Amino acid sequence: MSSMNDTQAMGERISKLMAARGLCSRREADAYIERGLVYVNGEKVTQLGTRCAPDAKIELAGRAQNQQAQLATILIHKPVGYVSGQAEDGYQPAVVLVKPDTQMAGDFQRFRPQHLKGLAPAGRLDIDSTGLLILTQDGRVARQLIGENSEIEKEYLVRVEGRLDEAGLKRLNHGLSLDGKPLKRARVSWQNEEQLRFILKEGKKRQIRRMCELVGLRVTGLKRVRIGKVMLGDLPLGQWRFLKPEEGF
Repeated sequence: MSSMNDTQAMGERISKLMAARGLCSRREADAYIERGLVYVNGEKVTQLGTRCAPDAKIELAGRAQNQQAQLATILIHKPVGYVSGQAEDGYQPAVVLVKPDTQMAGDFQRFRPQHLKGLAPAGRLDIDSTGLLILTQDGRVARQLIGENSEIEKEYLVRVEGRLDEAGLKRLNHGLSLDGKPLKRARVSWQNEEQLRFILKEGKKRQIRRMCELVGLRVTGLKRVRIGKVMLGDLPLGQWRFLKPEEGF
């Protein structure tokens, strides 16, 4: 078996492989490597930029695994008027809602200030939209939800005004383009006389509103009710809870 020294000049960067395998983000991988918490084919790696064979066995030390287990992922029922990420145009980011007095009653874990460190949105929800927004400290969750190859479904209830015929509904499901690129196939159906249900696997900026405009509809309300297998459920507006250990997207 080749030693690590033989493979440093060839193969893939270890941090890139770790991210591709969903072990952690690249940035987290570099931090673990620097602290001697990564083993490749049983050998400790401490040099940033080290490469290895694409099929090498990569393991995290128990200490790193324990740290990962403590990373928080938070579900917020975002109200209208909050932005997903950085504050902009005088509007507050949704993360300001994450505090003890807005935590959902009966949540399994108590809020601690360290849960805010590095907490970032995994996906966006427009300022004039409401519903499920995910904030996470965990690069693995972020990659799963917004990575290039993410296949996670997002489900929305969309209140609309205007007339939609059968041909328009077909175009919403497949056949529209935004920014010069065809959209992935969606699943769009009537929920009731005033609301459409959208299930998408992508999230271009203001995608649903722009899709509706292309078929002559105006969106008057938009609510995200599901991301992957995680439902908004009975989480009250403006409140938040932790993702449970048994839950997954």
